[in-house]
Amino acid sequence: MLKRLFESVGEYFLLLGKVLNKPQKRNVYLKLLVREFYDLGVNSFGLVLFTSFFVGAVVAIQMYNNFSASSFPIPNSFIGYATKVVLILEFSPTIISVILAGKVGSYIASSIGTMRVTEQIDALDIMGVNSPNFLILPKIVASVIFNPLLIAISIAVGIWGGYIAGIATGNWTKADYITGIQMYMPSYFIWYAFLKTAVFAFLIATIPAYFGYNVKGGSLEVGRASTQAVVWTMVSVIIMDLLLTQMLLSR
Repeated sequence: MLKRLFESVGEYFLLLGKVLNKPQKRNVYLKLLVREFYDLGVNSFGLVLFTSFFVGAVVAIQMYNNFSASSFPIPNSFIGYATKVVLILEFSPTIISVILAGKVGSYIASSIGTMRVTEQIDALDIMGVNSPNFLILPKIVASVIFNPLLIAISIAVGIWGGYIAGIATGNWTKADYITGIQMYMPSYFIWYAFLKTAVFAFLIATIPAYFGYNVKGGSLEVGRASTQAVVWTMVSVIIMDLLLTQMLLSR
């Protein structure tokens, strides 16, 4: 099993070597890029908005309960601050990326895998087209560019969800929550969140593409490859989250 793992890692990086080349036809590439923006980014708006709103509300309520149970008084304004920091540092970049790994990753693996088993990729290779570059590079660029926008929207919607939770429950005032949001937070946290997002976006685009590109068999194998792609992408995102946190936040 360990041997197969190392072989797969080697095949993954060899595939990346073919992917990261200059596109052969710029006009065709731009059309593919626009389509990937829609398929991978715009189609994920609804899921990101829904998840972020309710989790932001849950985080704010949990912060209120934890602060209320504290042995010493903590001002309610810290609810807004803590919600903001949690969303920026961990929830939005990591959890939303894991969710996107399931949604986007399965789409990428299944779409490329279907092209493989129907011999469309073989046809591209016969015509002299760099099929990894043609099929995968637009997905990488679209994910790396669009995912940070999704994360920024997730942060804003999550903070708004906490604000609405305060109005609905009456546990804290609007003024306290807004004061907490306006409290100072190192700008480095923002850069850290978006750097993580870009790295996760690269993994979300490339790992499912690897599994889809190397499918062998029929439609059943495409489904299995899609499942494996989602699992390994989620594992990679979580491991990379640990590594980036250790390297960038530990001082």
